[in-house]
Amino acid sequence: MAKRDYYEILGVSKGASEDELKKAYRKMAIKYHPDKNPDNPEAEEQFKEAAEAYEVLSNAEKRAQYDRFGHEGMRGGFGGGAGGGMNMEDIFSQFGDIFGGGGSPFESFFGGGGGGRRQRKGSALRIKLKLTLEEIANGVEKKIKVNRLINAEGVTFKTCPTCGGSGQMKKVVNTMLGQMVSATTCSTCSGSGQVIDKRPPGVDSTGLEMQEEVIPIKIPAGVGDGMQLSMSGKGNMAPGGGVPGDLLIVIEEIEHESLKRDGTNVVYDLYVNFADAALGQSMEVPTIDGKVRIKLDPGTQSGKILRLRGKGIKDINGYGKGDQLIHVNVWTPKKLSKEETEILEKLRESENFQPKPGKGEKGFFDRVREFF
Repeated sequence: MAKRDYYEILGVSKGASEDELKKAYRKMAIKYHPDKNPDNPEAEEQFKEAAEAYEVLSNAEKRAQYDRFGHEGMRGGFGGGAGGGMNMEDIFSQFGDIFGGGGSPFESFFGGGGGGRRQRKGSALRIKLKLTLEEIANGVEKKIKVNRLINAEGVTFKTCPTCGGSGQMKKVVNTMLGQMVSATTCSTCSGSGQVIDKRPPGVDSTGLEMQEEVIPIKIPAGVGDGMQLSMSGKGNMAPGGGVPGDLLIVIEEIEHESLKRDGTNVVYDLYVNFADAALGQSMEVPTIDGKVRIKLDPGTQSGKILRLRGKGIKDINGYGKGDQLIHVNVWTPKKLSKEETEILEKLRESENFQPKPGKGEKGFFDRVREFF
């Protein structure tokens, strides 16, 4: 059967860069790895085919020769057709760099990471941060106190006697495909490769102690209730000087006394009396940036929505700013004096006071559809 084109095997173009070749080969190797496809000869052949293609294309000299003459121009190594009869470990040994470090990629598949010691990461810290609507709308910088674990002074470490500092325990198993090497995290040092040698009184077995720290946090405009922000390296430290964990900040929105948030818009319920709605009136309404004066037109109906453009909240992704929507509610008194009752009784019979909604008057659902 005719050999497939090497570029086709890896799914890359002829102009693919070295980095693109590596990514493509890694993807194929993981997909068709024998350990993920037990008792599957077809997957094994595809695994070897991908290795053969990468071995040629990753070598500038061989790649130039292949580009010019194709498979016929290849002699020896994989190009001579030896790929089909090679031992799996021989294949792996040539491509350790693809999986992050030297040595067999078996180690990478089983968590070995190239045989080096795995750097530990400290645990994450989670805090809640309460913000007002004004702070959310404009963004704010806060300074918060955080109790985090740090490496205590006077603590010394020594090489882990169990794993010899590698952070891993390896096991070799003979299979029909050759030797399979598996690696597990050392249970004594948890993968750090070292254990505590000496520690001062009051310090626990991890060599960590609690310390209060003031951390400045810049909150961008437009965050939402329940949103989680992350500060890298501001969580608990790892024993022995590994990578510090992250600080997770969960936003909690403080309810505003009169304004409500709806996405990037701000909603305000304006209650007016019948006289102001009928005659029109100039009045002040609160906004995120302070009070502004608006004009209520004569004959304003209850349920009308007024819009103050740009008086809402910035979109956190930078897509502009919302508006403030003012929902007009005409207030109906529940109790009337004798004089008020007499006046309204006269007005009740007035022709002008009879409801006569025209086609221009929009119902509730029409208004909602228009604004939202």
